Order: sequence, then C-alpha cells, then structure tokens
Amino acid sequence: MKVYHNPRCGKSREAVSLLEKKKIKHEIYLYLKEGLTQAEIKDLLKKLKMEPMDLIRQNEKDYKENFAGKKMTDAGLIKAIVKYPKLLQRPIVVKGHKAIVARPADLLKDFLK
Repeated sequence: MKVYHNPRCGKSREAVSLLEKKKIKHEIYLYLKEGLTQAEIKDLLKKLKMEPMDLIRQNEKDYKENFAGKKMTDAGLIKAIVKYPKLLQRPIVVKGHKAIVARPADLLKDFLK
C-alpha cells in the first residue's frame, strides 16, 4: 500500500494513523518533496477512476492565482499538478490497481475491507 502524504494536512495524518493502528504495511510518499510526474498522475487517475479536475484542490492559492476561470485540457491540468503538487487532493491511498482519496478517513476504512 502506498500513501501520497502531506504531513502538514490533518486528513493525511489521520489516514496514516489509521493504517498504523490497523498495523497495515504501507509506504509513505511525500509528493510535495519528491514531486510527481505526468505518468504517475495518469496512473493515479486510472486507479482512482477520476478525471484530472477531480484531483485538483480548487481552493489552493496556486490554483486561484494561476488557473481559476481558465479553460484547461486534461493534459493541462495534469501539467499543473506536476508544476504545483499542492494542487493534488490528499491523501491518496493506493492498494494494487485501486486507489482512493481518503478524505474523510471513514472512506479509507471501507476501502480496506
């Protein structure tokens, strides 16, 4: 299991804590530090069964200042996430060929069943 984690985010910490309490082996990926590639984002979208706009945190300052109100293609949105990883919804938990935006943490409980 892999967690795309932002340690400053309460929901992200909550998801990691849940995995630790359940003693579920997982890998933490600090995407803000390590970065994301277009291929990684496309893979996440496939596993999440989501569109790129669904992964965008539209209330983020970077989104409001650079992209709000602009018509963007899916490719453009993916490039935006690569350039501004804070735009990525979090936390994302990947298990095999499936993934979930574990917000709220109760969604993660269902995902783990």
